[in-house]
Amino acid sequence: MIKKEAQNITVVGAGYVGLSLAVLLARKNNVIAFDISQERVDKINDKKPIFKDDELERILRDEPINLKATTDEKVAFSKPDFIIIAAPTDFDEKTERFNTSIIESIIGKIKEYKSNAVVVIKSTIPVGFTKWAREKLGYANLIFSPEFLREGRAVHDNIHPSRVIVGTDEANPQLVEGSKKFAELMQSISEKGDAPILIMPDTEAEAVKLFSNSYLASRVAFFNELDTFAEVKGLCTKNIIDGMCLDPRIGLGYNNPSFGYGGYCFPKDTKQLLSIYLGVPNNVVAAIVTANETRKKFIAKQIFEKAVGNGYGRPCIGIYRLTMKAGSDNFRSSSIRDVMESLREMGGNVFVYEPTLDDVEFEGYPVVKDLAEFKNKADIIVANRIGDDIRDVSDKVYTRDVYGRD
Repeated sequence: MIKKEAQNITVVGAGYVGLSLAVLLARKNNVIAFDISQERVDKINDKKPIFKDDELERILRDEPINLKATTDEKVAFSKPDFIIIAAPTDFDEKTERFNTSIIESIIGKIKEYKSNAVVVIKSTIPVGFTKWAREKLGYANLIFSPEFLREGRAVHDNIHPSRVIVGTDEANPQLVEGSKKFAELMQSISEKGDAPILIMPDTEAEAVKLFSNSYLASRVAFFNELDTFAEVKGLCTKNIIDGMCLDPRIGLGYNNPSFGYGGYCFPKDTKQLLSIYLGVPNNVVAAIVTANETRKKFIAKQIFEKAVGNGYGRPCIGIYRLTMKAGSDNFRSSSIRDVMESLREMGGNVFVYEPTLDDVEFEGYPVVKDLAEFKNKADIIVANRIGDDIRDVSDKVYTRDVYGRD
């Protein structure tokens, strides 16, 4: 078997996506992790964790990977064969579009260093962006490869991918060849090395990402709406879901009720998909976004009414964890934040227990750092996912967690 030559790879952005890719690619290649945060760069070079991912921490600590982190643009952009962009693209509510300004700026910097690298966008982007960027930003070697990673499981999901998708300019044979080479790189970091590879036009690859996440969001919204029905009608949610999900066509994934979908991807991806449906007939896509907002309002109403029904005029409502799933340290777009706001507007005295926070308050909500004090102070405890450390006060916990998992 011929050993493949190691590639020089720069990964821009040391978040969940970027750092997990950098670490895994560095097992067999020469990898530079570029980030504007000196603190992040120092931690990577010192082999210290930036965020919680047990497998990522183990590889950084124990394996002889060829990874260097830097804030130096020249070091990052001068000589790589591939540059992977894993920068944030938040959804702008005013423009109803992902903010791609950081990606555009990075591509501009790459051009300044006269790089011939194949630039791979891993960030979630609007449909049509890659083609637009090649033409308007003047960088022909630009492709898109969507990621399908879960928070706290980024390394695991890269090692066990369901598929590798690369979107390219099919009219450019050289770029198609570079796309295949990148797909093989991604396949090589997987455990079995046999993940299906799909090479397709970039616009279709961009659509795959948005439709995949929107489908999963719709499933979350469906089971949440089922739970709303069961709660209002006094039925057992678990019995209904168990009976449904034994059907293999339905299956067991994404079926545990929650306060609403949140996190890095689902809220912004569903909104972006809905925005590009302008002029295209649809009902389902619009309903996904609406259903999630309805669920959060319903949850807040149920919590407040339960507290008042227990005899508390202005109830002390304790929020157990701002993170919405195990292994996550992400508060961004967490559905509990909208629930908290509604509870405050109703007149609730809302405070938070979140051990990952150092501050004494979060967005105006007091943070109680001692768990015993938190449990004693709360008239009702709100938990999207119930933890073992509050089971002793389960009589005052409000949760819709049926299975004790994400």
